[in-house]
Amino acid sequence: MDMQLNHPVAPMRIGEMAPDFTARSTAGPLSLSDFRGQWLVFFSHPADFTPVCTSEFVALARAADRFAALDCALVALSVDSLYAHLAWLRAIKDRFGVEVRFPVVEDPTLVIGRAYGMVDNQAQDASAVRTTFFIDPHGIVRATTSYPITIGRSVDEILRIVAALQATDREHALAPEGWAPGARLLRQPRPTLDAVFGAAQPMDWFMEEAEDG
Repeated sequence: MDMQLNHPVAPMRIGEMAPDFTARSTAGPLSLSDFRGQWLVFFSHPADFTPVCTSEFVALARAADRFAALDCALVALSVDSLYAHLAWLRAIKDRFGVEVRFPVVEDPTLVIGRAYGMVDNQAQDASAVRTTFFIDPHGIVRATTSYPITIGRSVDEILRIVAALQATDREHALAPEGWAPGARLLRQPRPTLDAVFGAAQPMDWFMEEAEDG
């Protein structure tokens, strides 16, 4: 595999720069830095030709227009070889009539997975990994999720997280529980005595809807 990785092997945390790499994928050679300037959902899946991963890829491919509307790219990763990826995507097309066009990166040596903390440094395989990194246009990890091998991710939730990150950045506001696009955001708390004493209601200084942008 033609891959170059210049980053210490350590778990990734929110707020850190996503490690760059160059590797083979189903869309040709790519580098993570190719996606600077747009949002990116970078996610691992345990293995090709598995039922839960297949269900995820079908749903993600069908939601391609919804991600494009958010200017958000998708990149997948697993330990399987490029040829296995290609054969699996053909099987998905034949069975479900869906073409998976987002890149699927090969990582047979686990070096990318380890750099991102998707797998333990001593792990021999990635069979328990279903991790998602939400990376902003500057290459910063803004959110992460991790699921066990037995549970598939929700595409609607992935889209909701991207939309929430974009909305809170744009409005300098907060997304409450269950927030969805079109719903009201919350204003940042105003921890000053003037705000506390001047609030119309006792909680308004820290629990108030933001004005529409």
